[in-house]
Formats: sequence, C-alpha cells, structure tokens
Amino acid sequence: MIFTPNAPMMDFLVLSVIAEGDAYGYQISQIIRRAANTKDSTLYPILKRLQENGYVDTYDEQYQGRNRKYYRITAAGKEKHAEMLTEWEKYKFVIDDIVKGGICNDQK
Repeated sequence: MIFTPNAPMMDFLVLSVIAEGDAYGYQISQIIRRAANTKDSTLYPILKRLQENGYVDTYDEQYQGRNRKYYRITAAGKEKHAEMLTEWEKYKFVIDDIVKGGICNDQK
C-alpha cells in the first residue's frame, strides 16, 4: 500500500533512511518511494528543514566527476529519530489493534 504521508511522517521516513547511513537525495527518494507516494521535489524542502533544525548535516563527495551532496544524521537527529520511533511504535500498535478487531480497546 502506498500512501501520501504528512510532514511529520516524511521527516520520520527521511531520518530513518539517513539513520541507517549517509545518503544522497536521489537515493533517499528511491527508498521512500517504496512506501510513500511523493515526488522528488518534495524531498529537498524536507532535507533543508531537517538541516535547519540541526537533525542532519551535509558534505560533498565526488562521484563520476561530479559533486554529490550527502546527508548525515547528527546527534540531535538521532535523538529526534528515537522520539519519533517511539511514537511510531505506539501508533502502529493502535492501528494494528483496530485492523485486527479492536481487541485491546479498553472502552468495550
């Protein structure tokens, strides 16, 4: 299932990719495209915002005679990612519960 995520979910997806290792924009977009119906043009404002918030930084590296900009998660980005991961786990549990019939719903 492919969906169109909101801004916090996109931040979480991008940070999740970069948390696994430094990555460049096109690489990030291809990984996220597996789950999210987004365009490449939406990725770069997200990366810029994450950089402005101190969650990622960048460096250039030569690739086939051209500079390629890589994104790397910072210590603050790792903290933010951990917070978002905790929230995701809670959210995922609730969604799973609803999809499976609401067994854990205390309001029955």
